Amino acid sequence: MAGPYQTIRVDHEPALSWIVLDRPEAANALSPQLLDEFSDALDRLQSEGGPVIAIRGEGRGFCSGMDLGSYGASDTGPADPMADRNRLHDNVQRWLKMWDHPKPIITAVHGYCMAAAAQMCVFADITVVADDVRIGEPTIPIGGGFIAPAWVSLVGHKRAKEFAFVPGNSIDGPTAVTWGWANHCVPAADLIGAVRGLAVRIALTPSAVLRLKKLSINRAAEAGGFRQALSGIAEIDALLHLAPAVLEVRARMKEKGLKAVIQEFKVPPTTPLVAPKE
Repeated sequence: MAGPYQTIRVDHEPALSWIVLDRPEAANALSPQLLDEFSDALDRLQSEGGPVIAIRGEGRGFCSGMDLGSYGASDTGPADPMADRNRLHDNVQRWLKMWDHPKPIITAVHGYCMAAAAQMCVFADITVVADDVRIGEPTIPIGGGFIAPAWVSLVGHKRAKEFAFVPGNSIDGPTAVTWGWANHCVPAADLIGAVRGLAVRIALTPSAVLRLKKLSINRAAEAGGFRQALSGIAEIDALLHLAPAVLEVRARMKEKGLKAVIQEFKVPPTTPLVAPKE
């Protein structure tokens, strides 16, 4: 495989090939370079590597979401709405490469899985989470209509709304399984071994059969509206980025700093739901 990549790593085993998000010093944030390398690896793994692909993160967590420093998140002026829409659309197309990939793809999620990373995992065929995982929305509400709509086919619209409406909302591993976002929750120390064992069992099925099984199930999901649900999310998110309320929050970020504004919106998750203390 061509390389070396600088922000990801590809490790081959007999039954599977790992794509490892490898920016632990930046919480594996999705920079433009990482996204490009990720797409290149998916393309190459169509004809190279093991019969199953698994994706994991190096370090303390899976991925913290988009690398905000690479996208001018601290700017207060409005972005070019079409450029913003095109960037968001391109990201959805990257995830659809996972959905349309000829090989089964498993995401192995530990630590934190935030924002766009929580969207990415929806497009995997199987998701296994560690019992230390926290799957979350962005803490600061400066976007919207982009992540949670991709969840609807898995968790239903009411749970997707509960997840999205509270800034920085999050769910844990057992909740992710109960909601249908993940297949299994395992002890953190067993995550890699559990995914490896699953891949070994999947690899017993011939690759040509796996490809058609995946295609058949995807078509059933798409008949239920999966792909259609994604058709407008880039436009809605780009529109919201220009809203006066969002620009005001971005101005506060510039004035007070990111950490201070995060504290303004930091609240407990709504799952499990508890009454506030008086």
